[in-house]
Amino acid sequence: MTIHIGAEPGQIAETVLLPGDPYRAKWAAETFLKDVECVNQVRGMLGFTGTWNGHRVTIHGSGMGMPSLSIYANELITSYNAQTLIRIGSCGGMQKSVNVRDVIIAMTATSISTPSRGIFKEINFAPCADYGLLRAAADAAVARGTPTHVGGIYSSDVFYDERPDLNEQMIRHGILGVEMEAAELYNLAARHGRRALAVLTVSDHLITHEALPSEDREKTFGDMVEIALEAAFASQ
Repeated sequence: MTIHIGAEPGQIAETVLLPGDPYRAKWAAETFLKDVECVNQVRGMLGFTGTWNGHRVTIHGSGMGMPSLSIYANELITSYNAQTLIRIGSCGGMQKSVNVRDVIIAMTATSISTPSRGIFKEINFAPCADYGLLRAAADAAVARGTPTHVGGIYSSDVFYDERPDLNEQMIRHGILGVEMEAAELYNLAARHGRRALAVLTVSDHLITHEALPSEDREKTFGDMVEIALEAAFASQ
């Protein structure tokens, strides 16, 4: 039991999927896992552990933004020995070739700053995904026939962005999508020697301004969850 996670020792699996929304964690656990047990409700941040194809999996909410993600990922790693952490969430598309409903697998995560900035000081550390997970996720997406893009994303500090000039540079330099958590997850995984990946569904688009209708989200997000689960165990 930690400050923010009420699970007892042994209740958290070594493989953890991290959606930002705690209710998406609940939906994913109830939809894809068997023998599901709620292992955390502290501050309303829900976590569930069950099995997928015989493998133990925890699906735990991480909140919005890198500071929140950092709290949960740190505690999952240092107190519960999580070894594989995969962010599953939504993002905004930033390239014309990327469509709403597509999946983005994040090879790298660019940012202005992260909670780890104080450690790195003057160094611009380049956080990246675990290659084994990345390759397995890409293979799983191809096998499923899911439209997928592999490359760099941008982890933003803010949701209501007032820097259109910065977005223009991200687009210019080939960044596929924008979200708010992956860069710090990759930092923490590198620091602690763990495996990390972000598998993201494009729910809206910064160029076309298209947005995914709410009734279509469940099916599309389901593809993302299954890709993450397949990658977590195919790459071991």
